[in-house]
Amino acid sequence: MAMTIDPDTCTACGDCKPICPTKSIKSGKVFYTIDPATCTECAGENDSPMCVNVCPSGAIGPL
Repeated sequence: MAMTIDPDTCTACGDCKPICPTKSIKSGKVFYTIDPATCTECAGENDSPMCVNVCPSGAIGPL
């Protein structure tokens, strides 16, 4: 499964993008997106998705 970013809650702060080990997070015109084809939920990198841990608005959750 992959993570997703809720466009209604994302503040486009950019905290999630640099910590993504698979570079699945991309900046869009208004908010960030996560590529579900490459998102591994940080399996093998961390116990939980690192983007969720750093998101100040709680906009990131399971797809």
